[in-house]
Order: sequence, then C-alpha cells, then structure tokens
Amino acid sequence: MINTWIVATIVAIAAGIVGFFVIVRGAAFAAHSLPMGAFSGAAASALLGINQLYGLVVFSGLGILGISQLGKKSRHEVATALSLVALLSTGTLFLSMTHQYSQSVYALLFGEILGINNGQRVPVIIVGALSIAMVIIFFRPLLLNSISPELGEIRGVSSRRMELCFLTALALTTVMALPVVGALLVFSLMIAPPAIARSLTDRPGKAVLYSIGIALITVWASIAIAYVTNWPIGFFVGAFGAVFYGSGRCFSLARAHF
Repeated sequence: MINTWIVATIVAIAAGIVGFFVIVRGAAFAAHSLPMGAFSGAAASALLGINQLYGLVVFSGLGILGISQLGKKSRHEVATALSLVALLSTGTLFLSMTHQYSQSVYALLFGEILGINNGQRVPVIIVGALSIAMVIIFFRPLLLNSISPELGEIRGVSSRRMELCFLTALALTTVMALPVVGALLVFSLMIAPPAIARSLTDRPGKAVLYSIGIALITVWASIAIAYVTNWPIGFFVGAFGAVFYGSGRCFSLARAHF
C-alpha cells in the first residue's frame, strides 16, 4: 500500500500538470493514442522477458517520432492515427508470438496499482520527476505556443520544439500512468481533472493547481474504494472523472447565470 500511495501521488501530479496542456492544445486524441501505442511495448517486453517499463518507454518514443515526423507532411490528427495503427499492429504481432502475457496484459489494460513492488517504484519516481521537471522548465514557452503559436514564433519560441517537448512529457506521463489506471483509461486522468480546472478558472497557474488537486483526490479515492471492493481502479478513476467534470460544468453554468 505504501508503494501504491507513492506511485499514485506522483502519477496524479504529473497527469494534472501535463493534462493542462493536453486540454489547452486540444490534444485529447494524442493523449488517448500514446497509451494504446505504448501498450504494444508491454507485449514486446513479455516476448523478450524484460522489464515492461523499457518496452513502454521505447514504444512511447516511437509514437513521439511517428506523430512528430508524419505531422510535418499531414494533419496532426492523421499523423497520430497512423502512428497508433502502426504501433497496435506491431503489438498484435508480438502478442501472437508469446503465451505468457495474460496477467501483465490485463494489468496494463485495466490497471493493477495494488501490485506495484519496490523494484517498480524507483523507475516510476524517476520518470515522473523527469516529466514534471520538463513541464515546469518549459511552462511559459509551452503555454505561449499552446495559446498562440504565431505569437510564439515571433518571440522566438519554436513550434516544432514545443510540440516535441509536449509529446515527450505526455509519453513519460503515459509510461508511468499505465500501471495505475491502465491503457484504456489513462487518458481520463489527463483529461478530466484539467478540464474541470479550466471550467473553474481562467488563470493558468490556478488551473494547474486545481488540476493537480482534483487528480490527487481522484486517485486517492479510487485506491481506497478499489482496495475495499477489489474492483479495477481504472473504473473508479473514470467514474470520478465523469462525476467531477459534470459537477464542475454545473458550477460554471450556475456561476455564469447568477
């Protein structure tokens, strides 16, 4: 349980920060595609008999390269879709070549944070620290590029570099969030809390803090209930996200009306 709380807290903080830029940049499709593409890395790791984290990192990197390079010659969502298809087809091949993946596949699909051990904790902390540090260092240029790429270019902020920086932070967050909520719902943790935060305030700093707070409440409550019910934690993360988002929208509408 100590490992569970530590990992979940780090994941929530990273997801809250990176998720803010997912919402501002309108990159929800990329936030959904990268986890599914990185999932293929778990299949490769199972085939090779190595730590799943290595496979997740490699395939997340391939997803970044695919989206970044294909995005130069086609629309961003098309590049994202093509990268996702390529990674998933490769993952299907790897899965067909091994018969020892059922438990690990289930864990990465639906989340298995109660199974985090000491050996997995340290890599997650390192990856999480890198993701958070990257966003904090490039926060201002990332924000400027997300709101107005043209103005950013005028002020010397390269759109290509900021896109690569954002995708890298998103991939790192994806890698460490997969064991928590699973590939099918990892994007909900990076979309629901920041979307709720954006409906509560227009200030970027406050929105990030609100996003982190909501993400922490979501994962902590989900862990407690999942521990009691023995249900997948991903279900509760998604359910809390939907409830909180609906409540936030109602609050915003009520505030605007009155």
